[in-house]
Amino acid sequence: MPYVRSHTRKNGARVRAHFRKRRRRVVWRSTRRGGASRDSANGWGIALAVVVVLVLVSVVVDFVRRHPYLVGGLALVVGAAAVAVLITVSKQRARQRAEQAQRDRLIAVTDGMSGPEFEQWFARLLAASGFRGVRVRGGSGDRGADITAIAPDGRRVVVQCKRQSLNNRVGSAAIQRFAGTCRDIHGGEICMLVTNSHFTAGDGVRIARQLDITLVDRTALETWAWTRRPPTGSP
Repeated sequence: MPYVRSHTRKNGARVRAHFRKRRRRVVWRSTRRGGASRDSANGWGIALAVVVVLVLVSVVVDFVRRHPYLVGGLALVVGAAAVAVLITVSKQRARQRAEQAQRDRLIAVTDGMSGPEFEQWFARLLAASGFRGVRVRGGSGDRGADITAIAPDGRRVVVQCKRQSLNNRVGSAAIQRFAGTCRDIHGGEICMLVTNSHFTAGDGVRIARQLDITLVDRTALETWAWTRRPPTGSP
């Protein structure tokens, strides 16, 4: 609505002017109101869920009181079914372990393995032979220690595995590298170099004997896998 306002100019003349009031814009903020609505809805939802749970519990309790023998019979049936499932699973796992152990007895299975698979295979052989704390460490940065374990006599065992093709023998360089890391770096009391192939004759084998490095080739490994007894000279 317009209103009249008078003022005096610089020359002394008094004039009157009409002005229109500016309306303030009112911004309604609904955040708080919306938040309150959501809180209220959540509260009602929780209350409804509590009521539903109480009703269900009441129904179950009432059913158990009315039919105790039926509920007991159902509990026995469910328990028997659970026991049967556990027994079946246990037998299946035992059969799988037995089949795996039988396969592990054959050295030929190693010919189709990768390096990591060969390490896992030999780790199982160590565990089956009475070694404790068997741990596979193979991978980048292992510095020659593929497997560590504790021998039956309590000494620390460090193993390097060489999965080779039958026509590819382990040379003296590999033996010398392992001899330089087994005890000084890994603290091995028993150092064992294992291959599913053979070792080349030469300085490597001679150094292994001088430094008490146990070399396990295909022939010795085959006997070990079948009998579960380490070869002569091993722990």
